[in-house]
Amino acid sequence: MTEANSHVLAPTPRAARQSIMSTVLHNPVGLGALIVLACVVLLSIFAPLFAPFSPTEVRIESINAPMGGEFLLGGDGVGRDILSRLVFAGRNTLIGALIAVGVAMTGGVISGLLAGYFGKFFDSLASWMANVLMAMPSMILLLALFKALGSSMFMAMVVFGVLITPGFFRLVRGLVINVKNELYVDAARVSGLSNSRIIGRHILLVVRAPVVIQTAVVAGVAIVLQSGLEFLGLGDPSLPTWGGMLQDAFANIYVSPTAIIWPGSAIAITVASLVLLGNAIRDGFQRVDTGPAKRRQKRGAPSSPTEPASSAEVVEDDPNVLLSLRNVGVGYSAGETTKEVVRGINLQVHRGEVLGLVGESGSGKTQTAFSILGLLAPGGHVTRGSIIFDGKEISNLPAPAMRALRGKRIAYVPQEPMSNLDPSFRIGDQLTEPLRAVLGLSKKQATEKALALLARVGIPNPQRTFDAYPHEISGGMAQRVLIAGAISCEPDLLIADEVTTALDVTIQAEVLDLLRELQRELSMAVILVTHNFGVVADLCDRVAVMQNGQIIETNTALELFANPTHPYTQMLLSSTLEDSVPRDLVVANQGAR
Repeated sequence: MTEANSHVLAPTPRAARQSIMSTVLHNPVGLGALIVLACVVLLSIFAPLFAPFSPTEVRIESINAPMGGEFLLGGDGVGRDILSRLVFAGRNTLIGALIAVGVAMTGGVISGLLAGYFGKFFDSLASWMANVLMAMPSMILLLALFKALGSSMFMAMVVFGVLITPGFFRLVRGLVINVKNELYVDAARVSGLSNSRIIGRHILLVVRAPVVIQTAVVAGVAIVLQSGLEFLGLGDPSLPTWGGMLQDAFANIYVSPTAIIWPGSAIAITVASLVLLGNAIRDGFQRVDTGPAKRRQKRGAPSSPTEPASSAEVVEDDPNVLLSLRNVGVGYSAGETTKEVVRGINLQVHRGEVLGLVGESGSGKTQTAFSILGLLAPGGHVTRGSIIFDGKEISNLPAPAMRALRGKRIAYVPQEPMSNLDPSFRIGDQLTEPLRAVLGLSKKQATEKALALLARVGIPNPQRTFDAYPHEISGGMAQRVLIAGAISCEPDLLIADEVTTALDVTIQAEVLDLLRELQRELSMAVILVTHNFGVVADLCDRVAVMQNGQIIETNTALELFANPTHPYTQMLLSSTLEDSVPRDLVVANQGAR
């Protein structure tokens, strides 16, 4: 099946996507909860308009008055209108809950994002502080606070928010640790996006649904706790709250048994609606099949980052050599020991050259490529040697300088196209984001360039693919999208890691043709990481063979196929080519090139 045909068979994106709010409105439970909460909030905000009397107005003749008459819901134990106090009490109760949730979310989500993403010292410190807060007896601490500072319920809610911060912290930290090494996050790093942009756009997007449901639960708990403290008589008697009303109604339960119904029902209905609405919003976030809501963020075009000239030491004089690896080693730390997985790599890549990096799985090809990109997994680092790009040492570059190189001058195409596209965003969003972040283009300019790139890589209907989500396109189309993203900034070096592994034979040939055309058109150097000698014969000028973390043979493609010298290379070729006839054909093709 050709790529064009596979695109026709891919699902067509709907003309209009349901937003999260639209999804909630189509959920009967979510709609009901939203209506109830909206009524509670509006009544609380506009309490003076709805309350027939002042919440502090006392009428002696209406003490514990029954329902009906002048006071519609009756009078309380002091002679105040229950309906008026119920409406005004909602405002104070909701403000207290909002304070607790705001403090907990601000501290927990931010610290959880930073600890989970960066780890190391901040993670250890934040985790220790969270453990300390969790070990504190919340109720005893709040009771002591009332004794020391008086009946300030809002201050108590601030303290309560601090005490429940570890709940948000642990939730967010765990989710971030699980997602920060996903391939689409690595792809964002390769595109040159900053850590703050990756956290805000890709990481935070993943943790939002659990945070929403946690927020709803915490808001309900805050309302219940606040009401409980006021029921114990620890609140401010002059401030109408649902908990204070509950205390007064309980004290007069034998005289006016119906008075306890109203504050109790207000608390129960509000808390239940919060939880149900949180679940409905979470379900809306997770309904990928209906499409995530469009992001309508108005962001100013960031300035185009430039590579700091002073951050890299100039060490290479040969203008024809774009990349040089000199005795490079890559290792991973385990406690006090470091195990090297790549040892003594010496390699040169000339401008406009296609270099094949060949070897079986586990030979160190990808680790070598990631050391060039500065994207080794946690614990990994360059243990020795130099990596020189365009005459400058980059193995010890600080993170901002390395980000300025990635995406703009060094690009990467991964081997698993579908895993390297964020399922929550449209293809167009993922193509335009690096263009705006790295090149500083406006939204309109980035869109025009992205559509042109999609057309250049052979996608029949660029606009349809631009508007689609990753699950709506085929694997071959996804690989073309990633290639378009990689060349969007016209890099000097493209690292292609097993770009044809996940594709069928027909699509492999089309992708290889595309890479060859783009390499010649842009005059860029290419490192082709592969274990397929057929791909090497088709594209590469020179070949480096790796075994057990070392390069054992380097030669031109023509010479390597005609006269392999190392036994391992001979074994690889013999296992790939059944007899001498295909090899002769390959050599002939190489000579024709």
